[in-house]
Formats: sequence, structure tokens, C-alpha cells
Amino acid sequence: MQTFETEMLAEQENFAGLARINRELIGKAEAVDSPQRVVLDMDSTEIPVYGQQENSAYNGYLESTCYHPLLLFNREGDCLAAKLRSGNVHSADDWEELLLPEIERQQKLGKEVVFRADAVFAKPEIYEALEARGVKYAIRIPANDGLERDIAELLTRPVGRPSHKPVVWYKSFLYQAASRRTARRVVAKVEFHFGELFPRVGFIVTNLETDSRAAVQFYNKRGTAEQWIKEGKQAVKMTRLSCHRLRSNEVRLWLSLIAYNLGTCAAAGAAKQDRQLVADELAATAGEDGRTIGETRPVLLLLLAESHLTRRLFGSMLRRIASLPLLTG
Repeated sequence: MQTFETEMLAEQENFAGLARINRELIGKAEAVDSPQRVVLDMDSTEIPVYGQQENSAYNGYLESTCYHPLLLFNREGDCLAAKLRSGNVHSADDWEELLLPEIERQQKLGKEVVFRADAVFAKPEIYEALEARGVKYAIRIPANDGLERDIAELLTRPVGRPSHKPVVWYKSFLYQAASRRTARRVVAKVEFHFGELFPRVGFIVTNLETDSRAAVQFYNKRGTAEQWIKEGKQAVKMTRLSCHRLRSNEVRLWLSLIAYNLGTCAAAGAAKQDRQLVADELAATAGEDGRTIGETRPVLLLLLAESHLTRRLFGSMLRRIASLPLLTG
């Protein structure tokens, strides 16, 4: 198995097949249930190494010797594409290699594509590439003096007794940096929290046509991508990159991602099956006039993180569930 994993699968033809297998797996799930609007989330992560792995390097921002892979997810949590990179590359490097083929694939299927990313992807070349392809986006941008001047009236703390509930203001405006040729829409969110001297300020560059609050709420859901990365690290050992050769570690990363996607597809299928069971029971207990003539029992799907679930805790949960009173009638 060691030779198969790190030698045979590392051959170019076999290695390219891993990405195809991963995408075909997700394609089968998309064929069953895929929304018309596809949301893509891109993020990078740190995988520390402790030996002399090829292309590992020290990252000053992360303060570790590591690999620095780039990952692309959809809204459902499937990992669509990935690339293992040296530890000292910029977080957004190679974005076009992962993002543009996926946009093309989805648009060929007639899908509307929307992209979300954090501030490391706030690059004019990314905006231009997305706009040229008709893709909507919401990307966080770092604060600067020019942006803060445009919202100066929002930065003054409200008069009177501070509210225990956060005071939140939004503002949408066009902003063009001195070195840029195009003005783009920026949405600002300013929050005043009780006990904090200065407001929390965030900026998002976007071409969404929604109101400011909705644009911020849409962007904030990008944080789920970070949670999916944590799940990949904990559940399928995405960090198991201890081979010396970079290509062998890339194989291990792809095998972990395929296992991760099998898990997400299985979980999604189980949830859909449970929803269908409830729907079937509702239909069976409904009269011809559409009125419900019986009661249905809800089906609950319990998702638990393997790394935080001990045998004692799981046994305790099962015993408590078993002790619940049964519904009658």
C-alpha cells in the first residue's frame, strides 16, 4: 500500500486521474440535486511539517514551517479543487488554476456563479477576471485611510448611554484607489459594541446588486469554508503529509479530499433521504382536501465530529435518547 500510494499514484497519468475522480464524484451528487446558483468559496490553510519535506518552507505570517495548500469549495461543503503549494507562497497564488476552470464548467451547465473570499484575494486581476466572465463576487478588502474617509460620518460613537445591544450601520459607495482604473462598489459595516472604545469596521468589494445588509450577510457565510477545512484536517487526516517528495504528499492530500467528499456526499444523501421519509409520511396522512389527518414523527439527523466524541459520551447520549418518552396517538 505504501508503494501504491506514494509511487504508483504519484505517476503523472495516475496523479491527474485523482482530480478527475474527485470532480466526477461531486458531479454525480450535483446531477441529483444542484441549485441554479453556485457559490464558490476559496481559502488557503497551513499544514505544518516537521521534517525535510520537499518544497516545505517557513511562512513568516503563519510562523511555522509548512505547506500552504489552496482549496476551492462550493456552498454545500464539497472540495472542488486543491493545490499543494510551498509554505512561503502568497495565500492567493495560483487562484486562476483552480477557480477559472470551475467557473467555466458551471457556466457550461447554465449555472449562475458567485464567488466569495477573504482579503488576501482582494486583487484587481481577480475582480477583472470575474467581471469578464459575468461572475458576481463579494471579497473582503483591508481598511485604509481612503476607505475610512468615505465613512467618516459613521465612525463617531452614538451620543447618549451606550446600548448593550450592538449598534450596526451600513454604507454602500463607489471607491477607486489611486492606482486603479475602475471604481467599484464597496460596502462598509460599522459596529459599536458595549464596553469597546473603538468601532469594528469591515469593508467588502462587491458587484452584487443586493442592499448593503444582504451583501454583508452573504459574505459572512464564507466562514463556513474555514470550518470545512478543520473538518478535513480532523476527520480524514488531511495533514498526513510526511513523505519527502512533494508529489507523494500531493497524492496523500488528494486521497484525503476524496475521502472527505465521500463523507459529505453520504451525509447529504442521508439528510435528503430523511427529508423524503418525512414528506412521504405527510403525504400518506393527508386527506384528499389537503388537510393533515394524522401526526407525523420528525426524523432527526445527528452529525457529530469524530475527534470530539468519546465512547463514554456517545453511550451516554444513546441512553438518554432511549429514555425519551415515545409519542402516542
